Amino acid sequence: MTSGEKPKQKIGFTIIKDDPTDGHKGYGIGSLSLENVTPLFIDIEEKSAFIDIGAMHAKSAVEKGIKFTINREDSEGGKPYWLVWITIDFKEDGPYYAGVTACEMVVNREKRRGYKILADHVNRMDKSLKRKILVDNMDDSSKQVLAEFLQTHNQEMWDRSEEQLKNDLQVN
Repeated sequence: MTSGEKPKQKIGFTIIKDDPTDGHKGYGIGSLSLENVTPLFIDIEEKSAFIDIGAMHAKSAVEKGIKFTINREDSEGGKPYWLVWITIDFKEDGPYYAGVTACEMVVNREKRRGYKILADHVNRMDKSLKRKILVDNMDDSSKQVLAEFLQTHNQEMWDRSEEQLKNDLQVN
């Protein structure tokens, strides 16, 4: 390195655990904790759901080795998925599914191309963190898979969840 070059700055995220304020009123106020967020994939064709924590940094098994674009044609013929951000919060009587938001994704392994709108994925993760329910964009079959997964994972958390979640995932 010559004297005129600056060392590269490393940019990283700090994931704050538990209460970021912990009683004090300084640094960390207003920070969101990613500790209670879980990424869940729904394989639309297989009608199955699975958790992959790697999705927190776009490094899930579904995403590995794929170049994503916002052009649907790039991944034509690919496999469709929903990436669902699930945020857990606590009420007096225990934990519940507080934020649930779904984002679209298509992966064509053969072409090593995929479709997703990163800004939408980030915004929906943020909305989940803010305790929003946004699943109206999902197809009925995937809504059913998600509802069954949440109930099977923990019936008590499902029972404590807001009625909006249950209503929005109800399929006629």
